[in-house]
Amino acid sequence: MIRNVVVGKVKDGVTVEQIEEALAAIRALSIDGVEMDVRTGVDLGLRDGNANFAITVDLPDEDAYRRYDADEEHNRVRRELFAPISASIDRIQFTL
Repeated sequence: MIRNVVVGKVKDGVTVEQIEEALAAIRALSIDGVEMDVRTGVDLGLRDGNANFAITVDLPDEDAYRRYDADEEHNRVRRELFAPISASIDRIQFTL
């Protein structure tokens, strides 16, 4: 199993509602033939310097990850919802 982890910081002035809209779009993704468990969250503010949001996506294997990563709707969400609000986004994929 592959876990994809994404953490991001947003630009000044971005609202929680804007972050939640983008995260909801990720949670709503459905890719034919790809099983995935998607979890998202907005930082609770318990520690200074944290990222503002996180996404985890568990996928069965590398092929499923590559299909998820290349998916047209996934890339539209990245481009239209996350890119305009994000100051930085970091990612990592690892085996569970």
